[in-house]
Amino acid sequence: MRGFYALSQEATSRLEEAREEVARFINAPSAEEIIFTRNTTEGLNLAAYSYGLSRIKEGDEILVSIMEHHSNLLPWQMVARQTGATLKFLECGADGRITGGELEAAFSLRTRLVAITHVSNVLGCENPIRQISAMARARGAAVVVDAAQSALHIPIDVQKLDVDFLAFSGHKLMGPMGIGVLYGRRKLLEEMPPFLTGGEMINSVTRTGAAFASVPHKFEAGTVNGAGAWGLRAAIRYLKEIGFDRVRSRELALTAMAMDGLKGIPHVHVLGPRLPEDHCGILTFTVDGVHPHDVSAILDADRIAIRAGHHCAQPLLEFLKVNSAARASIYFYNTEEEIAAFLKSVAGIRRNMGYGE
Repeated sequence: MRGFYALSQEATSRLEEAREEVARFINAPSAEEIIFTRNTTEGLNLAAYSYGLSRIKEGDEILVSIMEHHSNLLPWQMVARQTGATLKFLECGADGRITGGELEAAFSLRTRLVAITHVSNVLGCENPIRQISAMARARGAAVVVDAAQSALHIPIDVQKLDVDFLAFSGHKLMGPMGIGVLYGRRKLLEEMPPFLTGGEMINSVTRTGAAFASVPHKFEAGTVNGAGAWGLRAAIRYLKEIGFDRVRSRELALTAMAMDGLKGIPHVHVLGPRLPEDHCGILTFTVDGVHPHDVSAILDADRIAIRAGHHCAQPLLEFLKVNSAARASIYFYNTEEEIAAFLKSVAGIRRNMGYGE
């Protein structure tokens, strides 16, 4: 913060407390490796523009999975276009599983960066990040992880995962919108040029140049969302108080109930893994003869909120031969009564569309 008066100093202190809370949450070695952003998308773009454009060269290969959210695909398409690098895809099975053979086939001596989602926002499956990181290390490649869909379901330890960058959003953790986090390995952050320039990210400015602030402030140009960061701190503390074991247990019970129910409804097809424990609370499904937007509208009339469309993962849906799909997201705060209402509403969709079933 800019002021030297008491209120400004307190705001600065609170911001740094929030940064330390985030560092503990993902077991970052230092709070200085935590950069506050607006969301996961901005964090991944920061990594692409600042690290990708400065380190990736013509002839290099960037490896992304077919299941990436557009936020972790479009930035690397941009890097490939601007540097002359090649974008390669890591394929998966219909259940989202990436095998060791697929990994071996995708990596090469020219692999310089891997961009991978921790948990698919469509299929709900968790990717083998530690294995991918080990293979990347052997080839001198960096690893960028999209943790937007995992941070609320799975304890994250960036040191055990051995990743270089990891991004997530506050609103996914029941925090406010407009606040996100990018973790970056300190050595790399110190070598990277700023993503944005302007106020708050400098030590000094002359007519001809500037000396930039140290990390993380070098990457936080302008006024940081201090209120959002403090709200994120509160959300993390709340989640830690509940505990991931309780979250996981409750979420799994509800997911199993919903998945079993959907499988018993004619003309409904659940995408992704066969077992509920492999879905991280995400159930994406289709209904024969009914567009997902209609599915969403019918459920909305019953006061049940789901997502519908391509879920910002069009290459994955194309791979699955699905134009669009409906997605129900289940979390520990949901109830059995809500799951029952959801299943009842889904069971009546085709009848509401005039199929008489």
